[in-house]
Amino acid sequence: MRRSTAGAVLGLVIALTILLLAGTGEAQSGLSISVHATGFTTPVAVVQDPTNRAVQFVVEQGGRIGVAQSGARLPTDFLNLAGSVSSGGERGLLGMALAPDYASSGRFYVNFTNSAGHTVVARFRRSATPLVADAASRFDLRWPTGNRFIEQPYVNHNGGNLMFGPDGFLYIGMGDGGSANDPENRAQTPGTLLGKMLRIDVNVPDDPNPASPTTAGYNVPANNPFVSSGPAGTLPEIWSFGLRNPWRFSFDDPSRGGTGALVIGDVGQGSYEEVDYEPAGRGGRNYGWRNREGAHDNVTSSPPVFLPLTEPIHEYNHSVGQSITGGFVYRGRSLPATFQGRYFFADFIRGRVWSMGLTIDGAGEAHAANVTEHTGELGGSTQLGNVSSFGIDTDGELFIVSYSTGRILRIISLTPAAPTGLRIVRP
Repeated sequence: MRRSTAGAVLGLVIALTILLLAGTGEAQSGLSISVHATGFTTPVAVVQDPTNRAVQFVVEQGGRIGVAQSGARLPTDFLNLAGSVSSGGERGLLGMALAPDYASSGRFYVNFTNSAGHTVVARFRRSATPLVADAASRFDLRWPTGNRFIEQPYVNHNGGNLMFGPDGFLYIGMGDGGSANDPENRAQTPGTLLGKMLRIDVNVPDDPNPASPTTAGYNVPANNPFVSSGPAGTLPEIWSFGLRNPWRFSFDDPSRGGTGALVIGDVGQGSYEEVDYEPAGRGGRNYGWRNREGAHDNVTSSPPVFLPLTEPIHEYNHSVGQSITGGFVYRGRSLPATFQGRYFFADFIRGRVWSMGLTIDGAGEAHAANVTEHTGELGGSTQLGNVSSFGIDTDGELFIVSYSTGRILRIISLTPAAPTGLRIVRP
């Protein structure tokens, strides 16, 4: 076959491939996945160790936190809470966050449902052995009820994510307490932590008497939006209202050129999944649940606790997916430059992954643009499995947590990075 003929055939194949992909609504953008680590059971989160770029902590729903070092699971867990955790369905060990000063303090926080099914946020320290936690250092935060747990009235919608914001405060996503359509309207009730985003200051000294009933383990930041204003009886820990089940949220990292915005994937009821966007420092919002599901009226028999309601920047209906897994705004360097500032997210049930552009207006609000599906080029839903979470490594590159396959995956580029520092060499 002559070169010109071969080129023509190759061009035809490429053109047909593009047409086929266009027909499925999925564009190819030069991405793929590699398997980073395996051997985990129902993993729900991956957290980078800031003191060792080769180490990630992998949170398993059953109560263990495993260690992946250079892609291999170590035989010894970082922490095993299986005896303290009720697991199954939407319960379990659900989140982990390392303190901003983890390198020096060794402090970290976990979110789990206890044996009674209630939410516990507990502080720990690592031990003298860097990849093993000190289980005896456990301290459960005490909430306004006086309990060292947040009562969960039903078995679902526990939230579970917690993350330190760029401001150094700990944000905790709380579901509405469960059942369907928030029957007690807790997401719009000022006197409960359920259905809210919380914001607390955990940069407090270790407690001289941890058993004291008055020792909380945190302070309320003075600039929380409802400390001195807002609906009567609002608990000061509340940062925002109107969330159903903010399973995963993240911040657009300003240290990597991001805006500092909070981006929330809020799981829907029966029709719509949504992405909420909050510019840095703009708490006090009401995201609308249960009055609204996505950008649509839902249960309107009772008015919202306050207006206006903040609409999502993106939604999809249940013909597309059925349970959103929030991700991260990409700020790494390995993927093509076109992915800078794009938000990656997934659907847990369907095993689908997308990214979308964020167009920021003059007021700092974001608008979704060019939503693109990457499922096929990332190996398809069978390879991805049920995507329970995303994570980022030391360089801001993206991990995918595959719940059903027990694997931690990396999103990689098939396009070589453009060379830098080139110069002309004269003969």
